[in-house]
Amino acid sequence: MSKIAASAEMLIRKPPNDVFDAFTDPRTLEKFWLKSASGPLAEDAVVEWEFLVQGARETVKVTKFVAGEAITFVWSDGIAVTIKLHPQDAIGTRVSVTAIGFKGTDASSQALNATEGFTIVLCDLKSLLETGQSGNMVRDKAALITADKADA
Repeated sequence: MSKIAASAEMLIRKPPNDVFDAFTDPRTLEKFWLKSASGPLAEDAVVEWEFLVQGARETVKVTKFVAGEAITFVWSDGIAVTIKLHPQDAIGTRVSVTAIGFKGTDASSQALNATEGFTIVLCDLKSLLETGQSGNMVRDKAALITADKADA
């Protein structure tokens, strides 16, 4: 298996449980990352996600679930995504996302795109949790991707 990984990290000024809940609750996910989610992330859950990019869908299978600390899920193409939460002093949560399992001759490019995507997701989540409003960063990136596909 390739050792190529995507990773992103962000400090969110909210407690770990608040950040964890944002990643597991479908209604919150729909405020910053997804168009829809068929259910919550939970131990051994299998859920369907529809992303904000037109036509982008994914089946997510949860393989690790430690409330307030970590979630690992695998996408249908075998890429494993781990979200880890660590208390950061008294000011909030250090959130790290790592994805592994990229395949093919363009694995490096896939990992680079995933790093960009997770960075945008974490920035938008930070905005949502700290201000109460999405910064629409994921939505705007999705609009650019959709426009690029239409032009191709």
